[in-house]
Amino acid sequence: MPEDNVLVKLEHGKKSFGDVAVLKDISLEVRKGEVVAIIGPSGGGKSTLLRCMTLLETLDAGSLSYGDLSVAEDNGAGHAVYGGKDVMKRAKSRFGLVFQNFNLFPHYSVIKNVTDAPISVQKRPRAEAFERGRELLAKMGLADKEDMVPCELSGGQQQRVAIARALAMDPEVLFFDEPTSALDPELTRDVLKVIRDLAAERMTMVIVTHEMTFARDVADRIIFMDDGLVVEEGRAVDVINNPQQERTRAFLSQYQQG
Repeated sequence: MPEDNVLVKLEHGKKSFGDVAVLKDISLEVRKGEVVAIIGPSGGGKSTLLRCMTLLETLDAGSLSYGDLSVAEDNGAGHAVYGGKDVMKRAKSRFGLVFQNFNLFPHYSVIKNVTDAPISVQKRPRAEAFERGRELLAKMGLADKEDMVPCELSGGQQQRVAIARALAMDPEVLFFDEPTSALDPELTRDVLKVIRDLAAERMTMVIVTHEMTFARDVADRIIFMDDGLVVEEGRAVDVINNPQQERTRAFLSQYQQG
């Protein structure tokens, strides 16, 4: 596939906290229109990887780029050197991030949560931002909730507002950090349906998830991480149904028995 289809590229990423190496040497690419699921045991480095890719953490070593925009480069001495404020601002405009705990502004109405960043950060006209915000809330099944505040909504509704908020910035790629881990099964179903619909529209997404059936059915590619390394990577259906590595098999067997 041509290089210009690569929206995010991480090469030889490393990250430690104190003496603990959390990412040991991670390289991956995300292509336009692709859904990538990242699976693996807790503590394996999945969330740290996502935080480094979305600039909430900085890499110790390696390089990171968003399309033609180089965000961090290895300086040749094993250290990642980041671009300046302008580079960071441009990079952040290319992706959206949905957290497991929603991270909505509690005192803002639903519509203000969705429209605030397009108006204040992207300087979009208020009327245009509200029109787009209402369109996204309708798509999330929340057209009648725009004047409510987050505490008046269920967890699943709050997560769908968070997805609408991320989409309102028109990102090239959307990252999800375990988007259903704080939800009960019924609410999980609603949120996963929204993500399935986005996948059907070929929205580029990277999803850290513990929902194995969902990962198999929705992702194009699965990355299995453990102990700060990519242990296995391949087509979603192949990794879930026919894992090649013993460590992947052991991890997945817990879900098949459950």
